[in-house]
Amino acid sequence: MKLSIIIPILNEADNLTKLVAHIIRLNPTPQQVILVDGGSVDDSVTVAKEMLKSTEIAQSAIDWHIIESTVGRAQQMNAGAMLATGDMLLFLHADTELPADAIDSVQQAIAQYDWGRFDVRLDSHEPLLKIVGFMINQRSRLMGIATGDQAIFIKKSLFGRMHGYPDQPLMEDIELCKRLKKIARPACLKTKVTTSARRWQQHGTWRTIFLMWQLRFDYWRGVSPSVLKQRYYN
Repeated sequence: MKLSIIIPILNEADNLTKLVAHIIRLNPTPQQVILVDGGSVDDSVTVAKEMLKSTEIAQSAIDWHIIESTVGRAQQMNAGAMLATGDMLLFLHADTELPADAIDSVQQAIAQYDWGRFDVRLDSHEPLLKIVGFMINQRSRLMGIATGDQAIFIKKSLFGRMHGYPDQPLMEDIELCKRLKKIARPACLKTKVTTSARRWQQHGTWRTIFLMWQLRFDYWRGVSPSVLKQRYYN
């Protein structure tokens, strides 16, 4: 089964070299990678286009694409999905790294499941953040809900039936999973992706934990994603 990785990017010029190098090291590599820029004001698009001209990338077996869309992860990921040729879609945040055997893990999972996600670890040695990662994984396994940091993957046919990610500015991953789990339970892979701990480190671990729980609770009780977005980014 052919797999396409879709990566929404926004002002990731400084991170693109690491991101692309990481994907090339996957074994096996995906058949297609689509970078979707959502209105970067740095040199993300220019840097990405120049990188794809390099000999190493040109000689890889990956079909690379760079496209631009309106701002917003949901819109970016939906735009990438429209271009994707894979039977399976994997949505990857630009600051998240897949395990080396990620493609094989997904291929094995889809023999029994139509969608799923990975466990996650935060790239920090701070004990509290290790606990945060553990709790995210346990909550996700119990509730059947994944966040974008967990590299959600889904059969393209099912993604089409769901009409893609819901058009909302925040919690689009939560909402998609809520709809998906009504149709089929997810594959909860114990293999871990590694995601950036920079938000916790910049804004304080406990403060960020409380904010995330407040946002999820408020979303559950019906607060508008637009209102939640303002609180999240402020």
